[in-house]
Amino acid sequence: MIKKIIKLFLLFILIGIAASAAINIYMVSYAAPFVFNSRAELKKAAAESGGYTALVPGAMVYGNRLSTVLQDRVDAGIDCYKEGIKDGFCTALLLSGDHGKKWYDEVNAMRLYVLRTAPYIDRERIFLDHAGFDTYDSLYRAREIFKAEKLIVITQKFHTYRAVYIGRKSGLEVYAVALSEDKYAERLRFSWALREYLARVKAFADTAVQRKPRFLGEPIPVSGSGLKTWDIFEDK
Repeated sequence: MIKKIIKLFLLFILIGIAASAAINIYMVSYAAPFVFNSRAELKKAAAESGGYTALVPGAMVYGNRLSTVLQDRVDAGIDCYKEGIKDGFCTALLLSGDHGKKWYDEVNAMRLYVLRTAPYIDRERIFLDHAGFDTYDSLYRAREIFKAEKLIVITQKFHTYRAVYIGRKSGLEVYAVALSEDKYAERLRFSWALREYLARVKAFADTAVQRKPRFLGEPIPVSGSGLKTWDIFEDK
């Protein structure tokens, strides 16, 4: 009896491993055609169409100081917006992150960094999503709250496939600009890959059932003013 239970347990583990591997392979292959290493490559693939919102997913902050991972994302988001605003290719910057606690605020840390680094950006084109607690929530809320239909997700390469998959399976026209991970330690990149492997399985399930995020709210379309999303207006 015990041997049978052990065999069944091992069988379930093997099935789980096989299913997880299949989900990862499927998600990466599905999203890969929409992931690019530069905005120039992306623009060419998007057939010169415009009206995209640059979505920058949050990551760790230390007070108002961005982690290196997040700073890379925000810098690339600024560049994408700066280049895209000239020809209408990119018309808004959506900073989405965790602001679930008063003492931890990714979105305002990103906002302050943008204001310091790129003061020329029209403040009304900077939108804050305070409830982007994970990638799925960020994409879902981009569609339902911010009424975005066309997104450029700007993040490290390991993260792009999941973001594109979630967005496109949710009916959005989503591309991603994959930021290089070469400067990061191999140990760190391995931990990202392992965590992402599991996160893709969760994202697959969330997308399949169209799980609702923890918070929704009244629509604030990216076609309007981003100032409606600001809860703090100080520049420091």
